[in-house]
Amino acid sequence: MKKSDLTITATLARLELDEVEALKLGDEVSRMLSYFEKMNEVDVKDLEPTTHALQKENRLREDRRLPNEATPDELLECAPDLEDRFILIPNVL
Repeated sequence: MKKSDLTITATLARLELDEVEALKLGDEVSRMLSYFEKMNEVDVKDLEPTTHALQKENRLREDRRLPNEATPDELLECAPDLEDRFILIPNVL
């Protein structure tokens, strides 16, 4: 990354960089940009997207209980103090 580009970007972001910070940030941004260039080399033409901004359905799995897991009612029976289906706990504050 050119120093002038870094200086302009830092000014627009209202960042004050000294010479050492500017050199370090310039190196880091250059490494990032070269990594992005490598990513551009990967052929993704035949891959389906994993997310979409207009997706209308959840991708969550259905809730299911394993055979050896307790049911919610069984768990509530173990609670020391209940009010309806809520577990009461001591006040903290």
